[in-house]
Amino acid sequence: MAERVPTMDSSDEEEFYDAPNSILELYCEEGEKTSPTSKSCYVPPPGEVAVLNAESKASHSVTEPNPPVQIIICKVSSESLSLRWDTPAGEAESYIVTCCHEGDIVQESTDTNRLTLSNLKPGVCYSLLVSTQCRNGRTSKPAVTSATTKTHLESLMEDLGLEQLYPEKLSLSIILQIDQKTITDEPAKCNSDLPWYFLKKLMMVNVTARNVKCTAACESNFGAASGKTELDFDNLFESLNSGDMLNPLDIITALFLCSDGFVRQEMALKMSMCQFSVPLLLPNCDTKQCTLMLWAMRDIVKKYRPQSLSESKGFIEDRIVLSDLPMISFVRLGECSLSKSEILNKLLSNSQQYHDTFVHHDMECGDSPRRISNGLVEITWYLPCGNKNMDVFSEPVAVANLRGDIASFETQYSFLCQTSAAVFVFFDTLDSECELLTNKQHKAQIFLVGNHQSKPCSIDALKRVATKLGLTNSNILLKTKQMNDADFAKKLQKTVINVVEDSKMKMGIEQMADIAHELGIRVDEDSSECQAAKQNADAITAEIQDILEYKEAQLPLQGQIWKELTRLEKEEFRLRNVGSEKIEDYKSDLQMQKTELRQKQNSYDISNAMTYFINAISSPGIERCYFLKWLRMNLDNVSREKLSDLREQYKEKCKDSEKKEEIKDIDRQLSNSSLGTEHFFREMGQIYEASLSLPETNLSRQQLQHLPKLCAQLLLDGFPLELVDGDASNIPLRWVSDVLSQLNDLMSPKSKILVVTVLGVQSTGKSTLLNTMFGVQFAVSSGRCTRGAFMLLIKINEDVKKELNCDFMVIIDTEGLKSPELAQLDNSHEHDNELATLVVGLSDITIINVAMENSTEMKDILQIVVHAFLRMKEVGKMPKCQFVHQNVSDVSAHENNLRDRKLLLQQLNEMTQAAAKMEKKEENMSFTDVMEYNPDTGNWYIPGLWNGNPPMAPVNAGYSEAVYELKKNIIQILGSCESSANDILEFTEWMKSLWNAVKHENFIFSFRNSLVADAYMRLCTEFNKWEWEFRKEMYTWVTNAETRIYNFGTVAGKSEISDMSECLTQLKSGACTVLSKWETKLLENLAQYFKQTEGHVYLVEGYREDFASSAKSLRREMESSVFNQLTAAADIRQGMTELDRIKENHTKQLEERVCALIEKCQKKKVQMTEKELDEEFDKMWKETVNELSFQKQKTTNIITYVSHCLRDNLSRKGSHVCELLSQKELKDCGLRPFKHTVDGFGVWLKHQFSKLLNIEDHLMALQNLADCIIAICTQFVTEKMDKKINYHDTYIQEILHMIDERLQNNQSVKIEIEFEVSLKQHICGIAARQFQKMHEDFIHANDPYRCLNQNKKKFCTDFKDVFHERDQCQKKAEEFTDRCLRPAVEDFVNRSLGPDIIGEMLTSEQFSTRMFLQYSILLELLAKDDFENYLSYFSSYEEYVKKRILHQIVERFSNASTTFEFEEKHVISSIKSINDAVNKAKTEKCGNLKSFVKNVCQELGGKLVISQDALGAFMILNNADQEQFADWLTKCLKDMAQVLRVKFKETNIQMKLNKLNVNPQNELFTKLIGCGQQCPFCAAPCEAGEKVHTEHWTSLHRPQALGRYRCSLSKILVTAVCSSDVVSEKTFQCDATNWEIHPYKNYKEIFPDWKIQPDVSLEASDYWKYVLTKFNKKIAKAFNAKPADIPATWKMIKCKQAEESLKESFHIK
Repeated sequence: MAERVPTMDSSDEEEFYDAPNSILELYCEEGEKTSPTSKSCYVPPPGEVAVLNAESKASHSVTEPNPPVQIIICKVSSESLSLRWDTPAGEAESYIVTCCHEGDIVQESTDTNRLTLSNLKPGVCYSLLVSTQCRNGRTSKPAVTSATTKTHLESLMEDLGLEQLYPEKLSLSIILQIDQKTITDEPAKCNSDLPWYFLKKLMMVNVTARNVKCTAACESNFGAASGKTELDFDNLFESLNSGDMLNPLDIITALFLCSDGFVRQEMALKMSMCQFSVPLLLPNCDTKQCTLMLWAMRDIVKKYRPQSLSESKGFIEDRIVLSDLPMISFVRLGECSLSKSEILNKLLSNSQQYHDTFVHHDMECGDSPRRISNGLVEITWYLPCGNKNMDVFSEPVAVANLRGDIASFETQYSFLCQTSAAVFVFFDTLDSECELLTNKQHKAQIFLVGNHQSKPCSIDALKRVATKLGLTNSNILLKTKQMNDADFAKKLQKTVINVVEDSKMKMGIEQMADIAHELGIRVDEDSSECQAAKQNADAITAEIQDILEYKEAQLPLQGQIWKELTRLEKEEFRLRNVGSEKIEDYKSDLQMQKTELRQKQNSYDISNAMTYFINAISSPGIERCYFLKWLRMNLDNVSREKLSDLREQYKEKCKDSEKKEEIKDIDRQLSNSSLGTEHFFREMGQIYEASLSLPETNLSRQQLQHLPKLCAQLLLDGFPLELVDGDASNIPLRWVSDVLSQLNDLMSPKSKILVVTVLGVQSTGKSTLLNTMFGVQFAVSSGRCTRGAFMLLIKINEDVKKELNCDFMVIIDTEGLKSPELAQLDNSHEHDNELATLVVGLSDITIINVAMENSTEMKDILQIVVHAFLRMKEVGKMPKCQFVHQNVSDVSAHENNLRDRKLLLQQLNEMTQAAAKMEKKEENMSFTDVMEYNPDTGNWYIPGLWNGNPPMAPVNAGYSEAVYELKKNIIQILGSCESSANDILEFTEWMKSLWNAVKHENFIFSFRNSLVADAYMRLCTEFNKWEWEFRKEMYTWVTNAETRIYNFGTVAGKSEISDMSECLTQLKSGACTVLSKWETKLLENLAQYFKQTEGHVYLVEGYREDFASSAKSLRREMESSVFNQLTAAADIRQGMTELDRIKENHTKQLEERVCALIEKCQKKKVQMTEKELDEEFDKMWKETVNELSFQKQKTTNIITYVSHCLRDNLSRKGSHVCELLSQKELKDCGLRPFKHTVDGFGVWLKHQFSKLLNIEDHLMALQNLADCIIAICTQFVTEKMDKKINYHDTYIQEILHMIDERLQNNQSVKIEIEFEVSLKQHICGIAARQFQKMHEDFIHANDPYRCLNQNKKKFCTDFKDVFHERDQCQKKAEEFTDRCLRPAVEDFVNRSLGPDIIGEMLTSEQFSTRMFLQYSILLELLAKDDFENYLSYFSSYEEYVKKRILHQIVERFSNASTTFEFEEKHVISSIKSINDAVNKAKTEKCGNLKSFVKNVCQELGGKLVISQDALGAFMILNNADQEQFADWLTKCLKDMAQVLRVKFKETNIQMKLNKLNVNPQNELFTKLIGCGQQCPFCAAPCEAGEKVHTEHWTSLHRPQALGRYRCSLSKILVTAVCSSDVVSEKTFQCDATNWEIHPYKNYKEIFPDWKIQPDVSLEASDYWKYVLTKFNKKIAKAFNAKPADIPATWKMIKCKQAEESLKESFHIK
């Protein structure tokens, strides 16, 4: 990086500087050896520039050359400095640059303003002097600065881009995060890519990891060469130069120096798996210090079989740092022509298997010069497999290799001499003195290895050294010309074998730490954090003598107590052992047992081990991480030792077949001897969960509240969390949920996750697969098979976040299915199903490990897996899956296994059908119906893990590459997922709901999830909004259409059509257009809604068709309603036409007579008094009325019409109906309350018996149904009567439709035709009489004679006004406003206000969906705490809801200002329309006032319905001036608005509601009551959000006592809850079963449309349990029964718990 430094002016003197070089030399020497104070000797620090002053004898008259200014250090490396400077003023021919350090002077001249100084020493501060030289030879004062060259380490770190990470700043979280580099095949293009390329490969245990070099330079050279066809030797030789290639050892050394202890440990472990040598002593070439890598190698565990165990087939497994092994070290003295590392590789390899354990010069980049790795001591181990033909050494041996000349690294050499059994010194020439070899006190044997063929060494020198060292011939190995490398390696092998066999010098790496300390070598475990963590871990594990006893004493909460709690939890859900006991009493007893167990857990004090553990994980971050590592390693060591002993015992006992019990006991011990950190976290979880059963104020509980946060922090640090306890087969839900909740707080807002899971048979390499794929470290050591399920977080880097749309990836490792330990248990298949369902449900993609070679086992696995996928499909989740076939290495595997893949798909299809039957899904299903699966892209073939025979086999490169391809594919699939990632809280919700569901036997019918509920609620809310927009639009459209119909054929009618039927047809056509448009819009909205990725819409994909059907059904319903309204309005208007004509004719005749009378009176020329005028008018009126013909209006016999409609309705029910109808005339029906009776003594007797027992039998059920339908139809009739309009046949058709709908929806009661006929006759009889009265009232109200007489007084007043020639403008304007406009405006407001009120009510959350309505009703009931309200709710649910809706409307609009806003809006709108009409009429030429008014009315005809009677009366005797009338009318409108405002404010909401065309109460009820179905057992209402739905369901079932169920003999109310009954072995009988006994489990056979899910949690029905407990006696009295026997736990439920259970059931946050 260029460094700009300002020049400092040192002097203003005008003199030139022409000093000879000797002065510069003096300056350099003195200036750096002393600390001069004079300014002439000042050396500025790096980054500053000064101009040097010097005395001169030269003349001052000569102009001095200017020194350079602004020296910039452009580039600094370990061996060079590049600088440039700004050109000074004046002429400069050249510049002299002098570089000096401690007397060493380098001087160079340049004619440019830049220069690079090479061949400098690393890490040295140089003084730099730059002078300007003129043509006349004069030289300026030098500008002076200084710069320090980089050390080799700094230089390399910069080349590798690691300078920011040095020292020890590289953490596992950085390495393991998923970024663009980890999922792309981009080769390393520059040196800074190399470390990450190496780490990427190493973390995936790829043996090609050390083959690191930049491809950009090589490819460009190759490309340039290949592009030319002619011969170019210069270019040819140039391209052979390796250039800046870096030695792999430098990269490894740099990474170890930059890494923290945990990365070092991970790197050492993976390198060991690749059979790479691992750093033993790590050098730092800057500090000349080295570090013993003890901690880094702590995690390496090796298994091997020495010759002594070859017959017994036993093996040794141990942590390598604890293994006492002989170490053979190899070093070099001086230059050596033999490749020590290559010979070592041959030494360690057998003839079948060669591997480059050590990097050597013939490897890729192995010949590049080492810059920082000289002094590195690497170590590897040769471990035998017990096969004489394959083992190079029969016993294990460690092999160390020192890089570089021992003359430069005496400390490392001394260390090796004191720790090794033998040291082999490679040399070409020996100094006869050779003090380095002879002066040391060696514990190790010394062997001299020379290359006699390349440069024969001095025999004399060799003799002297051998003599001094006391060596024999066997200690000297010389490679002669006759010996090739293979022969030499064999010779060396034999020597090493002899050393190993004879040597007593064995030492573990842990023991080497003491020697390291003596020699001043650092040990990486010496840090205070590591040592403190070790002490804490040792304090815990030091107490372990017997693992089983230790677990019982120190971890008591997770033992038998936790297993018993698990059993009770599952039994609460499954109720397998309930027997004849009452279910709720049985569940209460189970809860009491659970409480006792929790109390027992709380009775234990926290053990010493757990106190140490909790304190240790509460320590600061790095120490906590060290502690957990130490603890895990210590526990593994203890378990390994215990398991080894048990295996030996097991082997001995198995020899005697009679010792079955002892074998079984050892088998149990083998299963229980596992002890890991997960057991301590498990105990912590149980301590926490037990504390939650204590009161919130309890001090113990409060002190433990921080535990979930501790665990969440560890999860964020990369430690796994146990999701499923594999020993108890349970999830501690509260513990895990609280940990994840804390994790969400720590991660927020970046908490989106994607989940990858692996499933498969035990010990098939699932954990290894995940470890290889993601570089993580799930436990894979011997005897530590994964139990349960563990989750681990991996961070997603910013460059991949957009692609994956998540912040973290969660990896879940699972216990193997078909585990041998569990196979002997009866419920092992159930356990596997539970686990598979949980992890498949949690994951976005599931990797399924299958083995093609074992078809029986594979079938079992596939059955479990397919079962899980089917369950997910049914609950709305569609995870992806990839099948992985391991140990398939042939390149043609994919093609050759085509048949196998087809077979696999066939088996998957068979399994899917079998699983569907088990889950009661009988339809023909294939695997591809359950999930997206392509046999060609969904199968991966992965070679075997090891390349050769372990323990010396490295990981197969093909395995790593295949796993890498799988990883890329998985990330690509996740990136292309349409659904959005879950956040941590949503993941938690899935986990809870999945686990609660798998506790039930029938998962699909038991699954309930708040995310699904939320998604469903959002869909319902959105659909309800669209539906309301549709309805509102149609209300407005119908209002306008009715206005047009009512104005048809009147002054206000604008229509050019003269025929009403034509007008009606046109309107119906228009209605169809609007309806179709809105239906399409609804369906488009629905389609668009399901396209979005947010909001988990994929979870409710199953409801899509139901909502689409609802949209179509809504259109049909609206069409029917609109057509009925239009037809009724048209027919009524048509009936009024004749009446209007008669009235108009009468009015005309009367007007003529009045005009004649006026003329007659005026001719008398006598002033007539008011009385005389009245008498004259009365006389004229009587004469005229007597002359007019008033035909009496005929009334229609409505009963006849209704009877006809009824017969038509029942005509398709068979001939028996006609017989039933003829038995009773309609006019005689409905006179008395409806009472359904059945003929026959036997039926009567049964009915009386039922009454005696107070059981709701068939007759009673029918009577209740009839009462409900009668109430609804009566209300409909009343509403029609209140409108005071004429009767129309559509009214009775609507009533019959309502009855049919109710009867069809009621499935719980069998409907006989006799009942249907008698009910319809009863309702139609009542309706017919009411409609007859309504019709007669309408005829009376519109009688022409009556209407004429009503206007007599107005006519008389008008007569007198005209006679006296008074100005009528104001009066007529007022009359027109009051009699014509004001009623029309009020009518318009009443027709518009209904939808406004509905719209306002829908803004309230409780009216947004049916579920919210239910929740708000139940919450309100709880708050009011009044039994009468509850009784009303139980007795007539629909009536209660209707009343409540009305109450809510009245309450909401009790403040007049709320409705007034709507009314004001419509009044203002109306007045604006009137004013616009008046202004428009003014502009038109009107002959008289009548024409003017007609124009105004016509303009308003589309909005207002103006009374024809009032308008006709207004038009009579009207002599007002048009202009003045218009002015007065404008004023009157203002007064009218004020009058209306006052009226609206004074009118209460109840009166307003009675006048509305659209009844808000009814519309809201219809919208929210849904299908009206109630649970056949407990009468809880259906909450399905779609109008058309295939299944009825409710969130909250209740004790059947509240549905009037009681014991038939004792009359005691029943406490059973149907959501519990449906998972039990209990039975029921009812009318629907013909009173035959039927199992609750198979309730769907009787009620196929109902879905009764078990409680989402055991507290879900606490609400109704609380209600029944509180009002038990009152309920019993109301239902004429005896109080229920309340279970003990019900009595403990408080009001707050009831409210919480309500929220939980309805998923209210």
